[in-house]
Amino acid sequence: MSPPTGGSDGPGRGVPSTRAAFSALLEDSAEDLYESAPCGYLSTLMDGTVAKVNATLLNWLGLSRDEVVGRMRFSDLLTVGGKLYHETHFAPLLRMQGHLGGIALEMRTAQGSRLPVLITSTVKKTDDGEPLLIRTTVFDATDRRAYEQELLRARRAADEARKQAEADRERLREALAVLQQSLLPATLPDIPGVETAGHYHTASPFQLGGDFYDLFPLDGDDRFAFFLGDVCGKGPQAAALTSLTRYTLRAAALHDPDPVTNLRDLNTALLDRYTGDDPRYCTAVAGVLERAGDTLNVRLASGGHPPALVLRGDGGVEYLSTPGGMLVGALPGAQFVQVRVTLRPGDTLLLYTDGLTEARIGPHRELYGYEALASFAAGLAPSGPHRVIDALTELLSGFGDGLDDDTALLAVGLPARTDTGSRDRA
Repeated sequence: MSPPTGGSDGPGRGVPSTRAAFSALLEDSAEDLYESAPCGYLSTLMDGTVAKVNATLLNWLGLSRDEVVGRMRFSDLLTVGGKLYHETHFAPLLRMQGHLGGIALEMRTAQGSRLPVLITSTVKKTDDGEPLLIRTTVFDATDRRAYEQELLRARRAADEARKQAEADRERLREALAVLQQSLLPATLPDIPGVETAGHYHTASPFQLGGDFYDLFPLDGDDRFAFFLGDVCGKGPQAAALTSLTRYTLRAAALHDPDPVTNLRDLNTALLDRYTGDDPRYCTAVAGVLERAGDTLNVRLASGGHPPALVLRGDGGVEYLSTPGGMLVGALPGAQFVQVRVTLRPGDTLLLYTDGLTEARIGPHRELYGYEALASFAAGLAPSGPHRVIDALTELLSGFGDGLDDDTALLAVGLPARTDTGSRDRA
């Protein structure tokens, strides 16, 4: 049985009828496709005069065919800027290359508005290779332009946000620097016949550290108290703890210049202030300096702090052991240990926080440690406080990102007898 041919004219009549309709559609569609295409078409003579244009482009521009064909040149359809670009760049390149595609221009509508477009032009030539006319395709780039403008606005907004963030970071850095300085002595006091030097190395300009130090007179020019330490944590809470610790130790030393008693008073103050689920503690070393002829007697007590280092005038280096000294503020009745040392001309006492010894160095980020510090100090001895602090400042800077904690340094010493012309520096 033969398959049905379909169609309203009965069996056998559908195929010829369909073919005829399809043929008529093909004949009609070429011109209709040109006129109603989703893009603009126009053909111009080599001098730019418009010879043919489709309805799509005319509708976009709000112009009639009689106004354009034979009366206007392609450049007349462009804005002033577009016309200038066409005459200086587009037209010369098209004549040389014979084809240009994807050129962004702006056309001028009858209402005076601008229509962003993308232009592609091809030169049609005769069989002899002579230029005959120019065929141009025009694509409406309004959506693309809107996208580009939105993207540009987004980029500008991102740039402004970045600039604002950078400005905010700079203000934050300045504010934190001021606050950090308020937790340190502005200068170290002049002590007759004694050289002193201090330094604070900030690991991050955007985070408050908890290291601190101070040196101040007790009575007259004979006795001075000092302390140095490191509170737990970072940020505003650490700053508050540092402030409480500094002023407590200062008040305690002025009331009773006994280092062990001073640390006990601080331990009590921290336990009273920080209780429950938010304990706060610190490590600290506190001491008293007292001149005795051409020597300097030092009493110091340590609460869980790294041992002080003495650089001798004869080139020796030694740590001051304070076994049994507990963290300050961690336990009621914490025990603290006092040691005594005498500094002679050429000797320097160095106090530091653990940011120095816990720095990470080398490709394997190994702990710098106490042995390395002692070896480094031995290479400096004998040296006065200024030279020691300068050398350690340079060392800390060389650690780079291996130094992730702040470091406080305080050095006290007696100038060597051969260095009688040196002056104290605060």
